[in-house]
Amino acid sequence: MGSGNRKPHGKTVSLTAGYTAFVPAPLPPAFQWNRELVNALSAADRAIGRLAGESRRMPNPHLLIRPFIRREAVLSSRIEGTRSTLTDLLAAEAGARVERDSADLQEVANYVRALDYSVKELETLPLSLRLVREIHRLLMTGVRGEAASPGEFRRTQNWIGPPGCRPETATYVPPPPERVTDCLEHWERFLHDETLPPLIHAGLAHAQFEAVHPFRDGNGRVGRLVTTLLLVERDVLKAPLLYLSAWFEATRPEYYARLLGTTARGEWHEWLVYFLNGVAVEAEDAARRIRTIDRLMLRWRTQLAKGKSRVPETVLELFRENPFWTTTGMAQRLDIAFTTAGRAIERLQGAGIVSPTGNAQRNRVYCATQMLEVLERQ
Repeated sequence: MGSGNRKPHGKTVSLTAGYTAFVPAPLPPAFQWNRELVNALSAADRAIGRLAGESRRMPNPHLLIRPFIRREAVLSSRIEGTRSTLTDLLAAEAGARVERDSADLQEVANYVRALDYSVKELETLPLSLRLVREIHRLLMTGVRGEAASPGEFRRTQNWIGPPGCRPETATYVPPPPERVTDCLEHWERFLHDETLPPLIHAGLAHAQFEAVHPFRDGNGRVGRLVTTLLLVERDVLKAPLLYLSAWFEATRPEYYARLLGTTARGEWHEWLVYFLNGVAVEAEDAARRIRTIDRLMLRWRTQLAKGKSRVPETVLELFRENPFWTTTGMAQRLDIAFTTAGRAIERLQGAGIVSPTGNAQRNRVYCATQMLEVLERQ
């Protein structure tokens, strides 16, 4: 194990309300470059390299990014208590009726909107506190956290702990509101520090953001989204294909314990090894899904190549973007006649590639079930 500094990364301050809060020290912290950390970074870098290679092989990576973004939106929101599935989200976007809490779906849809917006913003502007506030506004507007001042850093005290706990009994109490701005300004300066390897940098920035907890609500979702943006900004990946919510969800008790360890005991080594292991696992998982989708598409294109029309193959590409489509949606997207899209769907249905969902006779939704299974697979 790494020795670290074994002291809290910051200081505890006593407040007049009768409890204490923690103010983290500026990044970067002291941590030891030992063999375990170097090996974890090397494995994560190799996995990221393989994922980048898979994405470069794709003729149009943007088609694949769309379902990956939606998978991340579902998983990140699930950590916060929503129950929507990827199938719910993709089907609803295609126009299907979904038997799911509309508030849950709205939270997930907000995450998609915030991620789409911020990735586009990064093309011309650096990651900043301004962008973080806008991400929070997009995430929290119109959903259950709307009372948490969307887009505004907190002016009141918050805390982390079991339901119903108070600051005196909480697991962790972030900085008091008057110290939040100072903490965030230090954090923003660190965002533009390129002296550390990008994955180490992203891991430190994520933990620090959670320690500051600058919003009244929604900090977890913002923090996970910012981690993805950092990897894109630092050119670790050309496109946002790597997300860590699945890792954090699968290892939730350790995730919280490692974060608390950084503030309480300066256990940065343990946190970084955990974070890098997650990067390696999720990068390998994303690369594996891409390869599986490629094999599926190749088999389907081979089946369709026997026909005279090339329209079914063009329509097929849309199912890489979303496994659910209506004939009307395809016709509009490809700017083709409804009847042409209908004949293409019949061809795909005859080949066993898609099948209708639900009992609707008008504007029926079709699903490429095998594609959906690849995306939904745990």
